[in-house]
Amino acid sequence: MDVDEVIDALYAAHPSGFTAARAEAAARAKKEDGPEAARRITALRRPTLAAWASNLLVRSQPEEAEQFLQLAQALRSAHHALDGERLRALSHQQHVVIGALAREAGRLAAEAGAPISEPVVREVERILYAVLAGPEASAEWASGRLVRTPEPEPEFPAVDPDAGGGAGARADTGVGATPDADREGLLEAARAAAEDAERVASAREEELREADEARRRAVASAADADAEAARLGREAERARDERDRAYTAVTGAEARHREAGRAAKEARDAATAAQDRLRALRTPRQGDPD
Repeated sequence: MDVDEVIDALYAAHPSGFTAARAEAAARAKKEDGPEAARRITALRRPTLAAWASNLLVRSQPEEAEQFLQLAQALRSAHHALDGERLRALSHQQHVVIGALAREAGRLAAEAGAPISEPVVREVERILYAVLAGPEASAEWASGRLVRTPEPEPEFPAVDPDAGGGAGARADTGVGATPDADREGLLEAARAAAEDAERVASAREEELREADEARRRAVASAADADAEAARLGREAERARDERDRAYTAVTGAEARHREAGRAAKEARDAATAAQDRLRALRTPRQGDPD
């Protein structure tokens, strides 16, 4: 077994079947490759819907994924260099690319037979912003095995070209920034944080609705299984009763067979004796008159 191929397949499949597929893969890995391979698979975490859609994007569009990683590297370099002009130029590109990639992830999910909701698409966008900000998030996303939205880098705020107090504007104004500009920057950061929090809350609410629906289906399935088990139990009880009656009938038939055998033997012995007496009577004794 190629454990890496198995892991890739688990993260490519829809999260709804992840737990069962992981257990099956771990059992097979333990049988074929030993406990260490099984432990590696068992330790895998179930991806969120947004993470799954992001994994689909990375696996299905490798060229676009590589271009996005290059954009992330360029943004981080501009941020560290405090290159405000370059940040503003890259910022517009970042928003266009993120929107396009998130929509592409939604399209791929629909093609896979599991359309994602608008809140989940927004959570995909949040994942992509985190990828832009941090190299660790970039590496995790590029692996195609993402399990949740990476934590945003606090030192790398999202750049918004339409907002006067974005990260690019602050980098461009430098030390001489006015208090009003600082306040505008704080307001913009707070607004972005509020939007991020709303996206997360919406995504979690969507996951809660999906979990509730899954729970209802599981309860209904369990009730059906209980009913079927009860029916089979009744049938098994009837079958046991019929078996017991059949064995009782066999015992009685065997007893009657033995009794009939004894009676038949006795009757045959009696008939043989009667025939012997008849023959003896028919045979004349010596000295009897003719």
